[in-house]
Amino acid sequence: MKAVCATDLSAASEATIQSETCLECLGRIGVDTMHLVTVVPANVHAGMPGIDFEKRRKRALERYRRVIVDAGFDVEMHVVRGTPHRRINGIAETVGADMTIVGSRGKSPLENRVIGSTARNLARTSSVPLLVNRIERKADDPEVLREHLFRRMLFATDFSTNADRAFEAFSYLRHATREATLVHVETPKDPGLPEGQKPTDRLAELATTLEDWGIESQTAVRQGDPADEILAAEDAADSTTILIGSRGHSRLRRLLLGSVSEDIVTRATANVLIVPPERTT
Repeated sequence: MKAVCATDLSAASEATIQSETCLECLGRIGVDTMHLVTVVPANVHAGMPGIDFEKRRKRALERYRRVIVDAGFDVEMHVVRGTPHRRINGIAETVGADMTIVGSRGKSPLENRVIGSTARNLARTSSVPLLVNRIERKADDPEVLREHLFRRMLFATDFSTNADRAFEAFSYLRHATREATLVHVETPKDPGLPEGQKPTDRLAELATTLEDWGIESQTAVRQGDPADEILAAEDAADSTTILIGSRGHSRLRRLLLGSVSEDIVTRATANVLIVPPERTT
């Protein structure tokens, strides 16, 4: 598997790259090649006096490259210019990446509750699974909040086609997952399952699949606001990563992710793995 690891060379990005445990988890799920990407903003010009951003970034990436190579990965480096999320998505498509990884300090103390703009834009637009690796917010020398990325997974489903696609990620996550909580939140607007099928039965079927793979599983059907209930389940299970599809049953076309996914990415303490819909041609 190939992964694109996007970095702005901040302390948060460095924490993701320097975590040996996180690198080990990525290796366990089959990642063997990493593409380190940093983007020089389009409004920064090479001729600006006293500034050579590209050379400075190449030196920083070389330091990161050595860390990742020592962990057993093949590494390629990309220093590019332009709009960060567009260039990162472009490289992911060009190299045939299976995953994009970005570090984020998570929920802002400000009322707007946004994650970093690049992570947010990637969450909206990535055509490959996106792993948002949660980093300590207030520390000067931050660390990742959940080192064992995939040990305790929380899978949230509305039984949509994209949720089923997200569940398929366990085909490779199972090599690093020990426990999983499968949760469905019932709401008045929930289209639900076909007549005669119950959420508890469908969750039990999914749990049986995971149990066959050696993953200890539990299920929960909750009622209420989907994002609130998923985050409550995350807290109860002390999940390391939330797995969720980026688009569910809603037919509305949104600039942002579906509102539930957006809330999860913004508010979760755990890492978040977002699986987009299958691309159509």
